Amino acid sequence: MIAGAASAHRDDLDVIRTEVRRLADKYGCEYWRGLEPDRYPEEFVADLTTHGWLGALIPEEYGGGGLDLTGASVILEEVSASGGNPAACHAQMYVMGTLLRHGSEEQKQRYLPRIASGDLRLQAFGVTEPAAGSDTGSIRTRAVRDGDVWRVNGQKIWTSRAMYSDLMVLLARTMPAEECERHTDGLSVFLVEMRDDAGELVPGLSINPIPTMMNHNTTEVFFDDLELPADALVGTEGMGFRHVLDGMNAERILIASECIGDGRFFLERASAYASERTVFGRPIGANQGVQFPLAKAYANLQAADLMRYRAAELFDAGRPCAAEANMAKMLASEASWAAGNAALDTHGGFGFAVEYDIERKLRETRLYQVAPVNNNLVLAFLGEKVLGMPKSY
Repeated sequence: MIAGAASAHRDDLDVIRTEVRRLADKYGCEYWRGLEPDRYPEEFVADLTTHGWLGALIPEEYGGGGLDLTGASVILEEVSASGGNPAACHAQMYVMGTLLRHGSEEQKQRYLPRIASGDLRLQAFGVTEPAAGSDTGSIRTRAVRDGDVWRVNGQKIWTSRAMYSDLMVLLARTMPAEECERHTDGLSVFLVEMRDDAGELVPGLSINPIPTMMNHNTTEVFFDDLELPADALVGTEGMGFRHVLDGMNAERILIASECIGDGRFFLERASAYASERTVFGRPIGANQGVQFPLAKAYANLQAADLMRYRAAELFDAGRPCAAEANMAKMLASEASWAAGNAALDTHGGFGFAVEYDIERKLRETRLYQVAPVNNNLVLAFLGEKVLGMPKSY
C-alpha cells in the first residue's frame, strides 16, 4: 500500500471511530449495566444495524457497507472502548466470510440484502460441541442427504445469540469420520433458517440458554431430525472445515479488536482515577506501584494492536494469516486482562463496585483467553506450524 493510500485509509478509520463512538455513547455504561445478568441489548443492536454498521462487511451491491475487515475491527473496538459489549452482535461480522467466499450467488442474493437491512439476523455460528471443542474434527452432529433434503441430528454448545438469530451457519459431518483420510475431512457447512414465518423455531430445532459469569447470551442447540433443503449447503460438500477457516481467522482478528477496546476502557478509567484520587496528600498515580502497571499494560496493548492490524491487513489482501490472527487474539486478550487487573488494583475497593463498570468489563474480557480458542492452543499451533516442532496435542 502506498503512503497516500495508507493515510487515506487511516482517515476513513478515524471517521468510523467517530461515528460508531457517537452512537455507542448514546447508550453508555448505565445501559449495559442495566442488562445484567442476561438481557439481550436489542435496542443497541437494532440501532447499530439501522446505521449500517452490522452490515459493514457485506458488499455494496448487496446493500452493505463494503468495508474490509480492518474497518470492521474498528467498529467493534469502539463499542468495547465505550464500555459496551460487542459480543452481542460480533458474529454477524465474522461468519460473513464463509458466506461471502463460499456461498453461491443465489444464496448471496437471497440472504445478504436482508441481513444488511436488518430483516434477518445472522448471529449464530454452530461449530462447538460438548465432545468437540477446539478439536473440530471430532464433530458428531450429522447431516444426511435424504432425497431433496438434509436431515440433521446432534447438538451444539456455546452457540451464542442463537435465541436472537434468524440464521445459523452450521458445521456438520456429512461423511463418517472413519471413512475420511483426515479427521477434518467430511465436514460441510449449511445455512440454517431457524424460524418460520411466525418467528417461531422450526420443527427439529430447540435451544436452551446457558447462564454464565458474564452477559453473553450463549446457548446449547439440539437438532432432532431437522430438515434442510438441498440448497442449504454452502460451498462444496465435505470441504466445510476449510470453508469455516475464513470465518475463524476473521473471528480471532475481531476478538482481538474487542480486547484492544476493553484495554483502552480500563486504561482511560484507571489513569483518570489515579490522577484524581488523593491519598496521603498526593494523587495515587504519582506512586510507581500504581503508575507502572498501567504504563506496562499500555505498552503491551499497543504491541497487540500492531499485530491486530497486521493480521487484518493480510486477511484483507487474501493472504494466509492464521498465525497472525491467532497471535493477535492471544496478545490482545492477555493485554486487556492485564489492563483490567491494573485498573482494578488502581480503583481498590471501588473496582469491585458495580457502578464503576470495572468488574463487569473484567468479566467480559476474561472470556477471550479461553474463546474462541484457548491461548494454550494458540501456542501449540505456533510451536508446530510456525516453529516446526513436534505436535504437542
